[in-house]
Amino acid sequence: MKHVFVLTLTLLAATAQAQGAVYRCGNEYTNGVKDAKEAQARGCKLVEGGNITIIQSPRTNSAGANQGAVRAPSASPSDNPEQRARDSDARMILESELRKAEARQVELQKEYNNGEPEKMGSEARNYQKYLDRVAELKAAIARNESDIAGLKRELARLPPVR
Repeated sequence: MKHVFVLTLTLLAATAQAQGAVYRCGNEYTNGVKDAKEAQARGCKLVEGGNITIIQSPRTNSAGANQGAVRAPSASPSDNPEQRARDSDARMILESELRKAEARQVELQKEYNNGEPEKMGSEARNYQKYLDRVAELKAAIARNESDIAGLKRELARLPPVR
């Protein structure tokens, strides 16, 4: 009986000694760091306290496992009155932003005048200034079109109004 007790104590001591210091390096836990200087150089922090158990999530085959899967829209979130109110607020905000962007687009296109905007005072003598302004207008129109498309995509993602 005495031998079993001594053997158990020896195994417990060996296990505790084998564990060593555990460091957290970002989202990774490791006991593979040799000393505190190496841990500090890697930006790791010493984890003190109880035992650490790490459970890895199962790996999925993203290449083809879920290609045919189609997600059905969930009816339960829209049944929630608070969620419906948030969706309604989000829709109003997005629609307002869309109206502003569309109005801005009309202004920009009017000013751009099919690539021939009216010259301003200082541009009469400096043609490069005029060309720069035309390029800026064209880029602003493209950015605004992109913004409008994004707002329309966001509106399409929201559940329909009841």
